[in-house]
Amino acid sequence: MRRMLALVLAGLATVAAGQAPQPQPAPAPAPAPAPQPAIPATPPQVPGRGWVLFDHASGQVLAGHNEHVPADPASITKVMTSYLVAEALAAGRISRDDEVFISERAWREGGAGTDGSFSALSVNSRVRLEEVVHGMVIQSGNDASIALAEHIAGSEEAFADLMNATARRLGMRNSNFVNSHGLTAPGHQMSPYDIAVLSSALIRDFPDHYALYSMREYTYGGIRQYNRNGLLFRDATVDGIKTGHTSAAGYCLAASAQRGDQRLISVVMGIEGSRSEGFRQREDANQALLNWGFRAFETHRLYAAGEVVAAPDIWRAAADQARLGVARDLFVTIPRGRYEELRAEMLLPETVIAPQAQGAAVGSVKVTLAGEAVAEAPLVSLDEHPEAGFFRRTWHAFLLLFE
Repeated sequence: MRRMLALVLAGLATVAAGQAPQPQPAPAPAPAPAPQPAIPATPPQVPGRGWVLFDHASGQVLAGHNEHVPADPASITKVMTSYLVAEALAAGRISRDDEVFISERAWREGGAGTDGSFSALSVNSRVRLEEVVHGMVIQSGNDASIALAEHIAGSEEAFADLMNATARRLGMRNSNFVNSHGLTAPGHQMSPYDIAVLSSALIRDFPDHYALYSMREYTYGGIRQYNRNGLLFRDATVDGIKTGHTSAAGYCLAASAQRGDQRLISVVMGIEGSRSEGFRQREDANQALLNWGFRAFETHRLYAAGEVVAAPDIWRAAADQARLGVARDLFVTIPRGRYEELRAEMLLPETVIAPQAQGAAVGSVKVTLAGEAVAEAPLVSLDEHPEAGFFRRTWHAFLLLFE
């Protein structure tokens, strides 16, 4: 057939890891119940100026309030600093054994007497980079953050430029960085959604580095320092991410937990109150969001990258069919118990004609639940399809006249 293909799958078989869903025959409607809403029960009440619950695999927002509104992020800023450190390490631009100079600026602006935490690094000393990174991640040291920024980019200002460029690359549309640590500064802001996107990128791109965020304590200079993320001590499935607090930002926490094959990220910003109340409320809020998310939603991989999803006829090529698939694994997060209701529609052009480059987009796949789109991705050519020889091209040109 050389017309638009619209394949509606009546159901998607249960997907084991690495397997694409297989079409199943539609069950007889006997009679069909009223469609259920695509979103389950209301999420818990969450304090703060903004918050979001985000699925790591699918990138879907499961619930949120003011999730795209920029706010003062306090020390959650350090997740971006950490991402750039991990990126520089992976690229070989810096080494864990580097001696990081602790400048007077790092000591004065990020040390004792500021509105934030510090790692007690001695001014004008040199400290092994791995120690400085631990101080930034676990103790949330502002002095450690400044020292790392200067080590990588030469200055806080140049490092902030790197932060902003990376934010744009990762799709963080409502963030702007002025410093590496998160102490209050005009124009320094992040949205809850952007924090979730950044956290997901750190987990995906640098899992070994992210493992530092699960450490509950760290000793430097004979001083034991405890991770400020209290959820690490009360929920074994939580393995990060970052706390934050300043007078302007209030109490903030970005958390991530993995239960089975599903990972969720929650971000709560701007909780007011006393120190003890702020600590408790930000932990309780994130815990409630994570618990609700895992109970209410399930995540499935529908199609694996590189697997054949469709194989339409191709004209003027040596091959008879063009194998199409998704460039990246396609995940979907849906209310629990609704998997069999998913419908997939594959939209392809009426004719596919060579040449086709490998990776070129040829149509798309759209997945819906109760008529609502829940996932969509381009279909790309899995193979290179140059034009066939003269005689085959001529024959196909003739046949196309009758299509």
